[in-house]
Amino acid sequence: MKKILIVEDVEWNRDLLAQVLEEAYTIIEAEDGRQGLEVAEAERPDLILMDLSLPQMDGWELAARIRQTEAIRDVPIIAVTAHAMAGDEERALKAGCNGYLSKPIDEEELLKKVRGLIGG
Repeated sequence: MKKILIVEDVEWNRDLLAQVLEEAYTIIEAEDGRQGLEVAEAERPDLILMDLSLPQMDGWELAARIRQTEAIRDVPIIAVTAHAMAGDEERALKAGCNGYLSKPIDEEELLKKVRGLIGG
């Protein structure tokens, strides 16, 4: 099974994302941006779902760091955020994200974006 890293500081949100995806994908998790980068480098997931408002290192910086890290620079990233402001999607894509979802998550839209990037 393909592996998805969920980087989300709110446990309830991590659990919700995992429940939607765990039947078709292996799920690994991180609670903040710094841990997300470490787990991504160690596990080399097929996709990263990450909140943009993270402790330690926010999602904008995390996306930029991933794109600068040789081993994981090509891993697709979907930004997931409750702070959907005008221009945020464009900013996320410029930071290196391949997709953008606003909270609350539409499960069908999530699955569609994930399948579009990594299949499954």
